Amino acid sequence: MDIVIAADRVEDILSVFGSFDQNLHIIEKEFDVRVTDRDAELKISGEPENVVLAEKAVHGLLSLAARGENIDEQKVRYILTMIRAGREDQIGEISSGVVCITAKGRPVKPKTLGQKAYVQAIRENTVTLGIGPAGTGKTYLAVAAAVAAFREKSVNRIILTRPAVEAGERLGFLPGDLQSKVDPYLRPLYDALFDMLGPETYNTYLEKGNIEVAPLAYMRGRTLDDSFIILDEAQNTSREQMKMFLTRLGFNSKMVITGDVTQIDLPADKVSGLKEAMRVLDGVEDIAVCRFTGADVVRHALVQQIIEAYEKFEKRPHADGPAERKNGPQNGYNNNPRRK
Repeated sequence: MDIVIAADRVEDILSVFGSFDQNLHIIEKEFDVRVTDRDAELKISGEPENVVLAEKAVHGLLSLAARGENIDEQKVRYILTMIRAGREDQIGEISSGVVCITAKGRPVKPKTLGQKAYVQAIRENTVTLGIGPAGTGKTYLAVAAAVAAFREKSVNRIILTRPAVEAGERLGFLPGDLQSKVDPYLRPLYDALFDMLGPETYNTYLEKGNIEVAPLAYMRGRTLDDSFIILDEAQNTSREQMKMFLTRLGFNSKMVITGDVTQIDLPADKVSGLKEAMRVLDGVEDIAVCRFTGADVVRHALVQQIIEAYEKFEKRPHADGPAERKNGPQNGYNNNPRRK
């Protein structure tokens, strides 16, 4: 079976094909079809069912290209996942506004529907929980939203924190003063801020007190007004730490709490503060819970496959992993945010 697709602009076809036709090869391999182009037309050949799926994918990618969206490998694979799931009517929703501009002038935008819902939840709620596997952009997008709010003068400070789980056992063996000891645990937060602001601007704001990056223990006893506060790796908080953190919220502030409940590093006899908060805060007004899936992973394609492989393994009865720990079942995400 052959289907011919006419494009309005040759530039859109080139965008869909990608550098050295890499995007085209992904589509051909995924649906076992052959795609050829002539002038401003594309011909898809193969088994009828596969050709129909490939046609939907090409139409979706062409529509995004026409809107000026960059068509890279991650976007192609995500579109193919949507096609397989019968969600082609939602492809147009991927195109969304810019969250923040990095120091190098690159726009930061949601790349999946889960990310788009997450960013929207952050804008509309005072407290947002972003729960999902590694590589879904939970921390990066939260930092982007924080920098955007700071630039708009909606808040006066950005505060980023995370628990140093291993600190109790290993901190004393690390060289340097206390700040040097905790820096390795905070490095991912530094990296995101450097990307958004640039090292010089970051250091300037740090000296003025507009930016604070510190271990979670430093938050005790404080009230954080006019601030955008991000708690990263929240799955490694205890129930006491989580309650302490949540009650730091002050006037005109936002909180974003991110974590992956499949990577809890707490002792087996301790309950994750994040998992408990997801239950306790259910139904509380102005708090949103966004859950990501493996489809929202925006790192290397292999990362998504690794996550899926682990999820399948942990569902097996004989699996001896995090799913059997006292913290309870560790898998099962959905990307429908619950806005309260």
